[in-house]
Amino acid sequence: MSCGGGAAESSDDRSVSSEEKDCPSSNLDTSKDSKSGEDSSSESSSESDSDNEEPKTNGELGEVSAEGASAQAEEWGDKDSPTNHFNSECVKIEPHCQHCNAENKHNEQVTPRLLSRGQFLLKVDTEGVYECTETGLIFEVNRKVDIKYCVLSWSKYADLVVKPWAVGGPMFDVKCDPACLTSIQFPHSLCLGHHDANMTFRVLHVKNSEASLECAVDHSATHVKWHVSSLSPVGPVIQSEETLYHHGAVILYKVIDQNPSLSFRVYVATNNESFIKDIAKAVKHSSKKFMKIDKPPVCLKLLENGKKYRLVSEPEADITPEEIEFVDGSLLKLKNYIEVYLEQPMEFKLLLVEMDSDEIVWKAKLRECDWVQHDQSQNVSKSRTSGKRRRKVSNTLPEEEVNAKRMKQVDTSDGAKTLLTDDQLITLAGKLGKEWINIGTVNLELDRSDIDDIQKKEENVTICKFRMLKKWQDKELSNATVQNLYNCLKNVSAEVQDVLEGFL
Repeated sequence: MSCGGGAAESSDDRSVSSEEKDCPSSNLDTSKDSKSGEDSSSESSSESDSDNEEPKTNGELGEVSAEGASAQAEEWGDKDSPTNHFNSECVKIEPHCQHCNAENKHNEQVTPRLLSRGQFLLKVDTEGVYECTETGLIFEVNRKVDIKYCVLSWSKYADLVVKPWAVGGPMFDVKCDPACLTSIQFPHSLCLGHHDANMTFRVLHVKNSEASLECAVDHSATHVKWHVSSLSPVGPVIQSEETLYHHGAVILYKVIDQNPSLSFRVYVATNNESFIKDIAKAVKHSSKKFMKIDKPPVCLKLLENGKKYRLVSEPEADITPEEIEFVDGSLLKLKNYIEVYLEQPMEFKLLLVEMDSDEIVWKAKLRECDWVQHDQSQNVSKSRTSGKRRRKVSNTLPEEEVNAKRMKQVDTSDGAKTLLTDDQLITLAGKLGKEWINIGTVNLELDRSDIDDIQKKEENVTICKFRMLKKWQDKELSNATVQNLYNCLKNVSAEVQDVLEGFL
């Protein structure tokens, strides 16, 4: 495992032996002056029981012109940045970075089963090294094992991260027989580039209501490797003599209300699943209702602690605050955001600009169709609800009238009863992205073994997607209608929904 993406090998490269040799005592050092902080609110029921432990240790947390931004935006045109569009709070967002995408990935990619309350279940039948497609975790197992795991919030354990240590990536709770796990590699959200010689990684391990810093066996441009000692909340932390550079993500939410005006929340975050999950939870528990706007979230330039950034709108909108100083907010209970307000609905662009260099860090073009479709589906849902209420009232009518009304309420639209053709399935297969395996197991409820059998044929990937859709069609039989497939894939990308709406 290399010690930095794109970095030349040197005497500073870490090996298993050097990491273990230089590793200090595993007990967390709290002898330094530390600032007590209020214990963060307990995690929601979506997180594991071990996350409800009360930790005992306290610790200390660790100008640009709109014209300039416009000029660069015009140079870029209207192309969207590459990203993974599968709608999931815990989806792994691939960084747009030449250093961190340079490594060849030889691990077997496996898609876990999504359980209730945000937990994943991964079943492996033999020893090997397996990478979770949803979280980026890499498990090295020595036998058949079932692994259950979930993403945790760092904010609950903020008092345990003592300076000079800082959060390096997501925190997880992993549950299985620890004797079956040789090592775990945790994804980190930092870009090491050519400056990782003065960086030290450790793994913060919370157990028995206390925390310890355990040695990392090795680290790469994307992961921190840890030999499993026992299983409880764990996550990577880093100590560096140099400035930390973060892979960033911009997450958009729109306020849902009856006003014609537009109001958005814009979150600038590290590309860290714990951070992104905290954002989703904050929005969910807000007094207002929100919908997530599906735009490429990945920042095209690294975010740097202490640097200032400005959000620019074209045409102009009310933006509060207009500029921010970036900090990794993983440890903060309250996540900061930027509010964008437009009096009238219209198409507009948002640009996040680094103030020192006048470079665009992220951009997106927002169109009315990005949120109108959601509003329409809300109206459909309301009409269905009112229809159910009317049917309840009709139960007091004579049986003949009730039957007559039921006949009128039967859906006779073509999409509700028309079976899908092979031509339609091959068209739809061409629109499915890299997440097609997850769509098959989660949305279409197919067995992973069926998809594995399809992949073994080593056919063109579009043909594999087509065969997956045919497998669903064979399973559903007379229910393999356009409407039924549309309902199954309603949370997938807008492009797939557009194709299905065309079939309808």
